[in-house]
Amino acid sequence: MDSQTPMSSSIQLAHGSGGLMTRELLDQIIFSTFKNPFLEQKHDGAIVPLKGPVVISTDSFVVSPIFFAGGNIGDLAINGTVNDVAMCGGVPEFISLGFIIEEGLDTSDFVKIVQTIKAAAEEAGVLIVTGDTKVVESGKGDKIFINTTGIGSPHPRAHISMDRIRPGDQLLVSGPIAAHGMAILSQREGLQFESEIRSDTTCLNHLVSDLLDEFGDQVHLLRDPTRGGISSVCSEIAQDSALGVLLRETALPLDPQVAAACEMLGLDPLYVANEGIFCAIVDAEAAPKILERMKSHPKGGRAALIGEIRSEYPGKVVMESAVGGSRIVTPLIGEQLPRIC
Repeated sequence: MDSQTPMSSSIQLAHGSGGLMTRELLDQIIFSTFKNPFLEQKHDGAIVPLKGPVVISTDSFVVSPIFFAGGNIGDLAINGTVNDVAMCGGVPEFISLGFIIEEGLDTSDFVKIVQTIKAAAEEAGVLIVTGDTKVVESGKGDKIFINTTGIGSPHPRAHISMDRIRPGDQLLVSGPIAAHGMAILSQREGLQFESEIRSDTTCLNHLVSDLLDEFGDQVHLLRDPTRGGISSVCSEIAQDSALGVLLRETALPLDPQVAAACEMLGLDPLYVANEGIFCAIVDAEAAPKILERMKSHPKGGRAALIGEIRSEYPGKVVMESAVGGSRIVTPLIGEQLPRIC
């Protein structure tokens, strides 16, 4: 920051007025953090070099609390948007970034969030090229909300589509489930465990690109199981493909402390949100090699094969339980964990 014109200790309504204080906020925090030729044009938008088809995804983040074990609303916003582009078979390149800040937010907290955004963007290899900042009156927001739009190019070997799913395809997951949702809820409820439950928020685009580089159209579908968890992703796949999804309970990767928290609170980990894993529906013959490749990557070391696509029970998800037998996994009804992302 410029020591000659220091920012106030908290965000004021005037920071969203479009006047001098807005300029100070942008110059001292935003522009100084996200320096790049596109943003330095200081237009209301950005001119970026794109050729051919474009992959685009937009999202809003309203998580509460805004700081949590393993991350904060800033890296959550970048990672979530980067991952959404990657799930489409895209290579994310640019992000727009919109802030809605409640009057009274500590300026130091805003700076922490912006710095975390910078680190997450650098890890993902994307540029913040345009954005917007608004300030609302105290009591009219909840500290800070973030809106993002991610833009990228299709991976040249990606053929990601629901209509490519076939009976026999295998269902892989890139890591342990339910960590993000339980990290948020544990913090809200003040739960203590032997080891801290941390959000799994991270960018997945590099792992996805590596898989597409090597296996191309043997990867049929990608989904990140955020709100609604694994159950919602599998239910959508079953309903939209008119095929069945078989899950094996014993194959689900689940950390012991996360399982304990779910049991304590009466929650099924299948329905709990994730922010740093993805599901992949892949060709059956290629599945072992794809799984091996996922496990060799830093973001997929605990990947697992958790199920398969079946022609039986079309439109339904069936779980083979650990104690024998099976049960129908129904779609999530209502909101299990509000304000999770």
